[in-house]
Amino acid sequence: MNLRRDVFQAIADPTRRAILILVASQSMTAGTIAANFGTARPTVSKHLQILTECELLSKAQNGREIYYQLNPQKMKEIADFIEPFRQMWDDRFNKLEAIMKAYQSES
Repeated sequence: MNLRRDVFQAIADPTRRAILILVASQSMTAGTIAANFGTARPTVSKHLQILTECELLSKAQNGREIYYQLNPQKMKEIADFIEPFRQMWDDRFNKLEAIMKAYQSES
């Protein structure tokens, strides 16, 4: 059975978001990543597997070690998807702010 993972389901988990933040600045091995969490290494490995399947992380082998690194292109796809929603909410908050200022000046 080929399980297709959803990117938004993957980033919904706080541990996976923390892993993404952790590897954003430099690539790391699974052991180094796991050392930053209070969970068992197999648990972190499962998170890494999900992030890799969603293409949020990529793997590169260097000798015996496998390094995980952030896939910036996939992160950009997520940001591009979210951007119209951010703009919509910015517009709504700006309108609300204008209404509140108008209301305060009338008082």
